[in-house]
Amino acid sequence: MRTKSVGKKKINIVTLGCSKNVYDSEVLMGQLQANGKEVVHEDAGDIVVINTCGFIDNAKEESVNTILEYVDLKNRGEVEKVFVTGCLSERYKPDLEAEIPDVDQYFGTRDLPLLLKALGADYQHELVGERLTTTPRHYAYLKIAEGCDRPCSFCAIPLMRGGNISKPIENLVTEAKKLAAKGTKELILIAQDLTYYGLDLYKRRALADLLKELVKIEGIEWIRLHYAFPSGFPEDVLEVIKNEPKVCHYIDIPLQHISTDILKSMRRGTTKEKTNQLLAKFRKKVPDMAIRTTLIVGYPGETEEHFEEMKAWVQEQRFDRLGCFTYSHEENTHAYQLEDDVPQEVKEKRVEEIMEIQTQVSYELNQEKIGKQFRVIIDRKEGNNYIGRTEYDSPDVDNEVLIDARETYLPIGEFVNVEIIDAYEFDLIGKLID
Repeated sequence: MRTKSVGKKKINIVTLGCSKNVYDSEVLMGQLQANGKEVVHEDAGDIVVINTCGFIDNAKEESVNTILEYVDLKNRGEVEKVFVTGCLSERYKPDLEAEIPDVDQYFGTRDLPLLLKALGADYQHELVGERLTTTPRHYAYLKIAEGCDRPCSFCAIPLMRGGNISKPIENLVTEAKKLAAKGTKELILIAQDLTYYGLDLYKRRALADLLKELVKIEGIEWIRLHYAFPSGFPEDVLEVIKNEPKVCHYIDIPLQHISTDILKSMRRGTTKEKTNQLLAKFRKKVPDMAIRTTLIVGYPGETEEHFEEMKAWVQEQRFDRLGCFTYSHEENTHAYQLEDDVPQEVKEKRVEEIMEIQTQVSYELNQEKIGKQFRVIIDRKEGNNYIGRTEYDSPDVDNEVLIDARETYLPIGEFVNVEIIDAYEFDLIGKLID
């Protein structure tokens, strides 16, 4: 039986779910490293910490399967301890403790000091902005707030993350400066709701104020906005996007549906008319704005007429980027009181139909880019191609620019000027401009 102390073991952090979890894992790793621990991300380790997702059924299933996988390794003696943290653990801790008792300990989303203590480390308040980033060196996520105060009927995030807590601007600037000093050039701002930022601290929406401070940081060249809520969108943010060259002409704004009836049931605080007015405002203020959105199909009460309305709207709006998901009936949410009356096969068919429309839209929009020139950041090399992105594309989810690597060398993380010479549904083919 092994008897080494926790402090001498290699700690493996396994991250599941969204970019907010990636950020949380990076903070955990930074704290562990500052405590003198040997820590790795998704590599071999004696002690495993699984940062789980509990958002929808598929994510929960993946999290449970990962826990079971590492518990099995523990039972076979291949790892010594397994700890579980994150959203699934926050939401279902009593159930998990009963069903998977071989996990050494479960922690919630705001239990970082307790988790560190279990790992033989002390939480160090002075480590503002210190993280062990897991993304490529040239871009990093910057989480500006935790939790959410929105009442969306389908969403379990407030159950797992609590209410909105904004981080002070000065702390975020400190964190961004530290990232820039390590080579970060692109900041991807994340939160459950970026547009709510500052209401708790400053009694007003302060995202524009934050952006004006972040653009001053030397070394940061792109700032990208993810997860903006449509209701109450602060219009001064559009002014900053328009006037500050470092702020990408890009926004991720999950709209979820367009039928006013469904939006009302979803408790989204908006209507079809208001949604269309907001999109028109975006395009008028920043004409080349790339708009990314996500939609939910199969919400309780969604009729064929509601869905046809959504299809027509997707065709009409021609979003630059779009993701579509089936409704997940989540316990303890407001919508759980409703009958989950759209069959799963219908939900999946509706996703296919929406994505078929979007694939064609994406192809047509990309065809329009042929012959145009863009500034591109190089993310990686794969086979005979360098893979990069324009300011209109976020990593992992959007278009990529492929550049032939056989006759040139491009440093990863550097910017180059490229002309688009061909285009497909989700890829652009570029050549370097001398």
